[in-house]
Amino acid sequence: MNKVLLVDDFHSDLMQGLSEHGIDYDYLPTITESEIRSRISHYSGLLIRSKMRVDRSFLEQAPQLQFIGRGGAGLDNIDEQACQEKGIELFNAGGANADAVGEQTLAMLLSLFTRLHKADAEVRQGLWDRDGNRGLELAGRTVGIIGYGHAGSAVARKLAGFGVRVLVYDKYKEVQSAGYIEACDRVKIVSESDILSFHVPLTSETRKWVDEAFVSALSKPIWLLNLSRGEVVDTQAVWRGIQSGKILGFGADVLECEPPMQEGSSIRELIAEMSKDYRCLFAPHVGGWTHESYQKISSELLANTLAVMRVD
Repeated sequence: MNKVLLVDDFHSDLMQGLSEHGIDYDYLPTITESEIRSRISHYSGLLIRSKMRVDRSFLEQAPQLQFIGRGGAGLDNIDEQACQEKGIELFNAGGANADAVGEQTLAMLLSLFTRLHKADAEVRQGLWDRDGNRGLELAGRTVGIIGYGHAGSAVARKLAGFGVRVLVYDKYKEVQSAGYIEACDRVKIVSESDILSFHVPLTSETRKWVDEAFVSALSKPIWLLNLSRGEVVDTQAVWRGIQSGKILGFGADVLECEPPMQEGSSIRELIAEMSKDYRCLFAPHVGGWTHESYQKISSELLANTLAVMRVD
């Protein structure tokens, strides 16, 4: 049986493409995790975004599963080792939302520098504080991009016209200095950057990368951006860094617990406190979720699904 289960919200192009190629599927975007587990034994393919964690126990209930595709960058909610042991192919749509993440990164950085979010909020309240909202310029600064995959390289391309120096570090791939980027090591990018922007997958090595020790070791104050995974950053350590002056501003599209205001969230009170400070800027994990990327993600998933199923 070659039947695919789609358990998240996908663009209609994906379902249309599957139908056009004669692939049998069930599109159930509102299905619950327990319902997925009860049905998965009937499917050879699974397309998912972030609805649930695909762990070893889940895979034990999926004897026919041949592939899993994730609509987005990274595979951190899927047990890759367990899939490899069972011969299950994995793929994502890593490049489909790179431009969206790149633009969100620039938007957050520019807002922190221009204080635009603060100025807007004050004008809406009837305040007119020109001097208190005087901004800074990016030109002449050094931006360090940690993680040079699809998203990181998109950020670098979009920075090319801002008159900044762009440093790049990626532990997992070889990066060559060329044109507008300068490849460097981990020590140099942290010590010489005015702005650090994280675009790394969540792994045992990157989890809590920015912690108390990282912040304490900073040789000069920096602006910090995280548009990768929330758990790459220890939010409490960042907040202490902001209060001490080690971190000048923090922009995050992702957080350790999402949504942070939910009952039982480990960072609920912390985010409420940070949200009162205009040196902090948050978004609800929408950096890679534009109207355009929504379609591109589904198109890339379709292409990868057809390749895995060897359908012309």
